[in-house]
Amino acid sequence: MTYFDYAAATPVDEQVLAAMLPYFSEQFYNPSAAYPAARRVRHDVDAARAAIAGTLGARTPEVIFTAGGTEANNLAIHGVLRAFPGKKIVVSSIEHESVLAAARQYPCAQAPVNAQGVVDVAALAALIDDDTVLVSTMYANNEVGTVQPIREISRLVQHKRAGRSSGLPLYFHADAAQAANYLDLHVARLGVDMLTLNGGKMYGPKQSGALWVRSGVTLEPLVYGGGQERGYRSGTENVAGAMGLAKALEIAQGMRRRESARLQSLQQLFFALLTEMIPGVIINGPRVRRLPNNIHVTLPGTDNERLLMQLDEAGIMAAAGSACSASDEAPSHVLRAMGIADREARASLRFTLGRATVEADVRQAVVMLAKLAGA
Repeated sequence: MTYFDYAAATPVDEQVLAAMLPYFSEQFYNPSAAYPAARRVRHDVDAARAAIAGTLGARTPEVIFTAGGTEANNLAIHGVLRAFPGKKIVVSSIEHESVLAAARQYPCAQAPVNAQGVVDVAALAALIDDDTVLVSTMYANNEVGTVQPIREISRLVQHKRAGRSSGLPLYFHADAAQAANYLDLHVARLGVDMLTLNGGKMYGPKQSGALWVRSGVTLEPLVYGGGQERGYRSGTENVAGAMGLAKALEIAQGMRRRESARLQSLQQLFFALLTEMIPGVIINGPRVRRLPNNIHVTLPGTDNERLLMQLDEAGIMAAAGSACSASDEAPSHVLRAMGIADREARASLRFTLGRATVEADVRQAVVMLAKLAGA
């Protein structure tokens, strides 16, 4: 089988697994216990937190471990909006469902995107009013790979914040779940107040993640109990998950430039072969401000569910959209927001490349896709 769904899940890196294994058996102790063995585990958790903070250019206590990106997004949104009842959140129309579903629980406005899936910053600015306390946009889109103008949005938020006299805060949260393998995560350079990480998208363990929260941000917890994670996320820490997340982030950021260059070369080959072998194929999303591993295409006149089954039978695993909303049979909200009609959306496929992808895989996939599409 050839795997082309790295945006949905990545295999755990061998070095990540090695970093985790001791905490399932030999070092199983509760980090909150008082005896020396437990204190050593607490030291290791703190070291993992410090390593993540160092990568982000942040202070160690600002990193809150969560059970994945969905929980981190929910903590950011519910945490702020519960702290300021009746106030408003502004998001983009192509956010992950974990952002959209949480945001819809409060007064919420959605900023449009253009045909390439890029947030309309001017429209976003017009939606931020005196009652807005949070702006949330993803760093890179999970379906079409569009990299958003995070720094431009940050400057907008800072400008709006500076013009306030009410004392009400205005925070900026970015979901970086898809970005960690390929993009800079330094929070000061990005200009964000909160940042979501997801271990399962960067060759770490599933159900591991973190929310970076800048000091001074007012946040209500989601989970109450023993007060772990500075009171924001009570419960005995997932020590193995924290160790795996820290190691996965270290590896991903250490190799991001060379891996991005390698995958971009394969991505451009994929695009070239598609346009050469499949007349009428439409490439969705931008060619430049795009994650280097993402290929999203429409094959007019086809049915993506049928194509996915046929590709699977041929040993090729791809996707029709976000695996996190796979139970929803409606066409992708991302494609709709980009102005793509439902009929074309149902003829669209996503291929995402990863560390194990090689040129032969790309060529095999396009040849098979052309055959199945009747080209």
